[in-house]
Amino acid sequence: MCCNENQNNNNECSCLSDIIRLIIKLQNKKEQLQNFEGCDKPFLGPCPSVSCFNTRPVQFYTCCSGSLWTLPYMMNGTTGNSSVFRVEDINDCCCTCRILALNTDPSESTYVATDSFFTINLNCVGAIKCLDDTYVPCI
Repeated sequence: MCCNENQNNNNECSCLSDIIRLIIKLQNKKEQLQNFEGCDKPFLGPCPSVSCFNTRPVQFYTCCSGSLWTLPYMMNGTTGNSSVFRVEDINDCCCTCRILALNTDPSESTYVATDSFFTINLNCVGAIKCLDDTYVPCI
């Protein structure tokens, strides 16, 4: 469906959905595979023996324009915008994500979890960028 609404192929998102499924398994500590780098690295953190990471933050880019997806959130009465997300679930080409906010206390983790979620059709995503694995409190 990327920039062409006449296409109707449910397998379009398969390469992106495979990566998303792997990230969800890793975050749930259900997967240990061969060594890879990037989004499909088979463990969270810098090496397999470190277990204090629980999130592989991602950013999504639109397939038509290549622009970064940015969404609003509200947290503790303050509104903000973020382009960093934690994948939570996937169903076919629909991916549910939690919006992550930058932590205002730099001595702690990089991101904090918001209570804002959204579902994105992976057919509308042209690229996924995985950020450094991290620990997000309250996940």
